[in-house]
This record gives sequence, C-alpha cells and structure tokens, in this order.
Amino acid sequence: MVGLRDWLDSMPYHALAIVFLSILVLTPAVAAVIALKYSPFTPPQSLLFFFAVLLTRILWRAQLPDRLPVPSGQGAILICNHRSSVDPFFIQVCSWRPIHWMVAKEYCEHPALRWFLKICEVIPVNRRGIDTAATRTAIRLAATGGFVGMLPEGRINMSDHFMNPVRPGAVLVAIKARVPIVPVYIQGSPFDGTVWGALRMAARVKVHVGEPIDLSAYYESEKEEGVVSSLILYVVHQIAVLAGRAEFRPRLAGRQWRPSNKEQTALVESVQRKLKGKRPQHPTTS
Repeated sequence: MVGLRDWLDSMPYHALAIVFLSILVLTPAVAAVIALKYSPFTPPQSLLFFFAVLLTRILWRAQLPDRLPVPSGQGAILICNHRSSVDPFFIQVCSWRPIHWMVAKEYCEHPALRWFLKICEVIPVNRRGIDTAATRTAIRLAATGGFVGMLPEGRINMSDHFMNPVRPGAVLVAIKARVPIVPVYIQGSPFDGTVWGALRMAARVKVHVGEPIDLSAYYESEKEEGVVSSLILYVVHQIAVLAGRAEFRPRLAGRQWRPSNKEQTALVESVQRKLKGKRPQHPTTS
C-alpha cells in the first residue's frame, strides 16, 4: 500500500499547490454551509448580521457584551433608549438569535427600507392608536421563545432630555407572553437627523445590558388600575440606572404624544446644529 507521504512525494509541485489551494478555498465554504444549516438566521439575515458586525465594531467602535443574559429557548422583550435609527443594530449583534423589532408601518412600506425590514422580520405597527394585530404577533413570538425588540419612546429622541415620555406596550406584551423584560442602555449612538446618516458617521458606542426583569408576580393583574403604568415606569428607570442616571424619573406619554411636523423639523435642525458645533474648527491663517 502506498503511504500518504509517498503519494505526496510522487505528485508534481503544481498539483500539490492546486490541492492545497482547493483545501484553503473549500474549507471556509464548507464551514459556512454547515454554520448556515444550523443557524437561526436565514442566509440573507446572516449576510446582514455580518454587515452589522462590521459597522458596529469598525465604524462605530462599539463595546458590546458577549451575549444577552437570557437562557437558550427563553423568549424576552428587549427595550432600550432610542437616539438613532441604528440602535437595533447594536442589540442584534449581541444576540445569536433574530430580534423581531416593532417598527412603524410607514417605514415598512417605504420603498428604500421595505426589503431590508422584510429580511429582518420586523413587526409592522401602526403608531396611530392601538395595533391589535402587531401586539398579537409580538406576544406569539415572545411566548414561543423569540426575542421582540420594543422602543418605549416610540420615536427617536432628539431632545435634551435623557428619554422622551414612554408608552406601556412592552409591559403588556411581556405579561401576556409570560416572558421577562431586558433593559438596555445604548450610549453614543450616531445620528445626524436622518435615517441613513449614521452609516456615514464614526462613533464610539457602548452597550449596557441589565438583568432580565421578572414580571411573573403581575401575570394575573395587568388589568388592575395603575399596574401596567407603574411597571413601565419601573423598567424604563432601569435603563436610566444602567446609564448612571438613577435620579431620572420617566414619564408616561399622553394621547397627543406625537410631535407636529413643525416640531419634528425643529428637532432635526437642532440635532444638526449640535453636530456642526462638535466639528473641530480649522485654524485660520493670516
């Protein structure tokens, strides 16, 4: 029987080079196929996840925890402060499971964003009133072991306040799904007042993840007056604690919680003025 060494010695050098190059090319490809087969992400989601890792680690120099503090197979509601359109990127990169974010329906229908949000399997939600269908979808996903991302402020905070007034939807979904809420504070998210601007901005971001908040004591009492309101104020306050802002007291959003178009424009212009003020001034020469 010819030994492996004898067989290799009998091969021309160019044939050996082809064999080793083939191994170098095929090994990562085979590994990728195996990883995709057992991955909870679809192939398009895997590509977007890789893109998100590059952005968060290189462009935005994010400091991230290795993983979220939720056992495998356990569903959860993830909530965070909202300063940028790319906030979900930072939390998704911390998770080896897809996070289904609740996203305003107008973004899901936008031609430039529709394909991206469809791949991400977001939950479209109507911000005008209560969207029962979206709430049911969120409850079902969380109850069956999925992660659902929710932004209690409802929109990007462009004010000088730590957080905008909040709505109680995250607590309602968590109680109905019988899952915990995980508070997250994102520090330093890039934002220039536009949806796409963050992709052109460098930043230094740090993500602080709190321990899951068990709401099981309230599973049968969510309809009692004041329970849900008190709970959302408590869990949002945990975001402030993660930020070192324990003195912050969150507020509930009223019915007229949406800013007018004029107010929204003024807020965007305020953000852009602040960004210009942060840019280093080049010295003038006489």
